Amino acid sequence: MSACVPTRTSDSTRARRAHPPHSPPPGPHRRFRLAGADVSASIAVFLIALPLSLGIALATGAPLQAGLVAAAVGGIVAGCVGGSPLQVSGPAAGLTVVTADLIQRYGWRTTCAVTVLAGLTQLGLGCLRVARTALAVSPAIVHGMLAGIGVTIAVAQLHIVLGGTPQSSVPANLRALPAQLAGLQPAALAVSTLTLSLLMLWPRIPGRAGRLLRRVPAALVAVAGATVAASLAGLTLPKVDLPAWRSHALAGLPEGPALGVAAAVLTITLVCSVQSLLGAVAVDKLISSRADLISSPTGRAPRVGRSDLDRELLGQGAANIVSGALGGLPVAGVAVRSSANVQSGAVSRNSTMLHGVLVVIAALLMVPVLELIPLASLAALVMAVGIQMVSLHHIRTVTRHREVLVYAVTTLGVVFLGVLQGVTLGIAVAVAVALNRLTHTRITHDEQEGVHHVHVRGQLTFLAVPRLSRALHLVPHGTPVVVELDGSFMDHAAYEALQDWQKTHTAQGGTVELTGRRLGTAATAVPPTGAGADCRCRPWTPWRNHQCELPRPAPATGSASEASSRPGGPSAPVRPDTPHEPGEAHEPTRASGTAGPAGPGADGSHPLVRGISAFQRNTAPLVRGELARLAREGQQPTQLFLTCADSRLVTSMITSSGPGDLFVVRNVGNLVPPPDEESGDDSVGAAIEYAVDVLKVRSITVCGHSGCGAMQALLGSEPGGEQTPLKRWLRHGLPSLERMADDDRPWARLAGRSPADAVEQLCLTNVVQQLDHLRAHTSVARALRAGALELHGLYFHVGEAQTYLLTGNDGSELFDHVGHRV
Repeated sequence: MSACVPTRTSDSTRARRAHPPHSPPPGPHRRFRLAGADVSASIAVFLIALPLSLGIALATGAPLQAGLVAAAVGGIVAGCVGGSPLQVSGPAAGLTVVTADLIQRYGWRTTCAVTVLAGLTQLGLGCLRVARTALAVSPAIVHGMLAGIGVTIAVAQLHIVLGGTPQSSVPANLRALPAQLAGLQPAALAVSTLTLSLLMLWPRIPGRAGRLLRRVPAALVAVAGATVAASLAGLTLPKVDLPAWRSHALAGLPEGPALGVAAAVLTITLVCSVQSLLGAVAVDKLISSRADLISSPTGRAPRVGRSDLDRELLGQGAANIVSGALGGLPVAGVAVRSSANVQSGAVSRNSTMLHGVLVVIAALLMVPVLELIPLASLAALVMAVGIQMVSLHHIRTVTRHREVLVYAVTTLGVVFLGVLQGVTLGIAVAVAVALNRLTHTRITHDEQEGVHHVHVRGQLTFLAVPRLSRALHLVPHGTPVVVELDGSFMDHAAYEALQDWQKTHTAQGGTVELTGRRLGTAATAVPPTGAGADCRCRPWTPWRNHQCELPRPAPATGSASEASSRPGGPSAPVRPDTPHEPGEAHEPTRASGTAGPAGPGADGSHPLVRGISAFQRNTAPLVRGELARLAREGQQPTQLFLTCADSRLVTSMITSSGPGDLFVVRNVGNLVPPPDEESGDDSVGAAIEYAVDVLKVRSITVCGHSGCGAMQALLGSEPGGEQTPLKRWLRHGLPSLERMADDDRPWARLAGRSPADAVEQLCLTNVVQQLDHLRAHTSVARALRAGALELHGLYFHVGEAQTYLLTGNDGSELFDHVGHRV
C-alpha cells in the first residue's frame, strides 16, 4: 500500500448490526440524530441569514416579513427535499432586481403568485431531468448577470444610505443622485458608514483574539453595532417595521397581462434555477476540501455525496411554491450562507433545516428586537453585498478566456434593460463569439531555409478549405513541407482536402510532415537520406534523467521498408501518453551521413544541445504565439513559487503551469533569509520585494521536498570548522532545527502517516519556519494586512509523486494530501 494512503481503521466504538449472509440488510429504521456540528453550523448560518433576509426584503420593496418567510421556507423545505444537503436556500440578492420590478408593476400579491408559478415550472423541469442543461450556460453570462444585478442593487441602496428613497431604475437613480447628495441625512449616513466599517474591519482583526472574534458573522456584528450606536445616540431614523402576522398578505390570483406574467415567471425560474444549480456545484467543491465529509468514519462511503441536481431543482421548486403561497420572496441557493454552513462544520442537511427553524422562532419571538434596526444599516449591508457581486476574480477569469465581451454585454444589458433582456443579449453574443471562433481560421505560408511551412491556427472546417487550398498550392512541387495544425478540430471536408493534396505532393517527389497539438504521429513521407528523425522524448514521459541512449547503427537492409511500415513514417514521434519500456532508446536515431555543426559537443551528442534542438523543433512552434504575447505585454504572474534547487523538483510539472504563470525562486533548502540578516543574502529578499510590490502576485508558496540534501546537511552539521559558502547559507535553516527541538511547539505532520525519519520531519518544519520568515518581510506584511496576498506551504514527496498542502490557520501545522480534483 502506498505510504500516502492512510490505512483505515475500524471504529471500535460503534456496534455493527449483523444480518444473515446473502439476505438484505434490515429496513431503514433510523432514529433522528442531530449532530453537535450541525447545531453550531445552523446557528452561524442563522446569524448571517437574519439581517440579510430583512435587507433583501427592504431592497425589493416587499413586506419585511417576506424575507423571513423565504429564509424559513428555504431552510426547511429546500433543505429537506433538495439534492444538495449542505446548500442553504433563502431570499437571494440575485433576485432583488427582478422581484422589485414585479412588485412595482403588478403588486405584492401577484408577485407571490408568480413565485408559486415559477416553483411549479421548476418542479416540471426537475421531473424532466434537465438540471444539467443549465450548466451549459456560459459562466461569463452568469457572472455578468450577477454583476449587473449587483450594480443595480448598490446604486439603489445608495439612496437609502444617504437618507433618501431609491428610484425605479439605474438611470433614474443616477439622475437623482446629485439632488440626493445635496439633501443627505447626516444621521443615516453615519449609521451606514458605521455598518460598512464594521463589515470590512471585522474579518481583518489580527491575532488569536481575531480568530475567536471572527467566528461571529461580520454581517451580524455590523448591524448589531450600528443598532446599538443609533440607540445610544438617540438618532431619529426610519427603522424596521414588522406588522402583526395576522395582517401579512398572502398570494393571490395573478393580475396583469398574460404575456408579462409569463415573462416574469420565466425570468424568476431562470435566475433561481441557474443560481441554485451553480451554487450546488460550488458547494460540492467546498465539500471536497473537507476530509471528514469525503469519507465516513467507517471508510465505506462518503458522508455527504455529490449533489443530485435534478432533485435540487425539485427542492427549489417546492420551496418557491410554499414561499410564494405564504407570502414570501422567491427562494434560491445562496452562496454566502452555503459557504458559511460548510466552513462551520455542518455534516448533514439537518443544519440547513435547523437554521430555518431558528428563523421561525426569531420571527415570532424577536420582533421587538428586530424593530430597533435602522433601515440605513440594512441598506448599507445590502449595498456591500451588491458591490461584492461585481467580482474582480470573475473579470480576470473571463478576460483570460477571451469572453470579456460576453460579460460586458450581459452586465450592461441587465443594468439598463433588465435581467431577462440582459441574459438574452449575453446568450446571443456568446453564440456569435463561438461561431466566430469556429469559423475564424488563420492560415499562413512562409519558407525557412528551403522548407515551406503552412501554419493553420484555429479550427479547420469546410469553411476554411478554400483558403487552405490556396495556401497549399503556393508550395512548389518536390519541396519539403511542414503543415502545422494548431487547433483541436478538423471536419471531414478539410481532412479529405489535406489528404488529397498530401498524396499528390508526395507523388511529385516532395515530403509532407503534419504536426500539431492533437496529432499522435506525424504523417510524414519517407525523407531523403540524411534527414534526421524527431526526438522521441516528450515532456513528463518516463525517462532516466533525459539521457537518451546513443544512436544505434541502422541495419544495412530492410531499414527503409521497416521504417515506412510504421504509422506516420520513420520520423513519427512517440505519442506523449506512450510510456517507454525500461531501457528502451527514445533518442532520435540519426541516419548515416547526417551532418551537424562543427565543434566539440555541437554535433548533437551533448544532452543540452539535443534538448534545445528538440525544443526548437517540437515545442517552440506551439508556444511561440503565447511567448510573443508575453513579450509584448510583459510578465504578469499570479504566484511567487519559492522552492529548492534540487534537480528532481520540476515546478512546472507539479503545478501544471506554463510561461508567465509562476515567478520562481530556487535555492539550496528553499530558505527565506529573515530581512534583518546581513552578509550578502539579499537576492531572495529582492525577489520577494519585486514579486509583491512590482508584479503584485496574489500568493507566495514555499515548497519543500523529501530527501532534501540541505536538511540532511543541517542535521549532520557540527559547530565550528571552516565557514564555507554552503555553511554560511545554511545558517538560515538553523531556526528550523530549533523549532523542531522545541517541545512547546506542535510538530509539523503529514495527513495519514507519521514522518518517515528526522530528515522528513525537518523538511516539514522548515516549510513552516520559512513562512514565518516571509511574514517578517516588510512588503509581505503590508500585503497581508491589506488582504492582497496569501501564503501557502507545500511538501512534495519525490518517491510518491505526491504533493501535500499546509492546511488551516489554527497552528496545527498539518500537511494534507492534494488529490485529484474534477
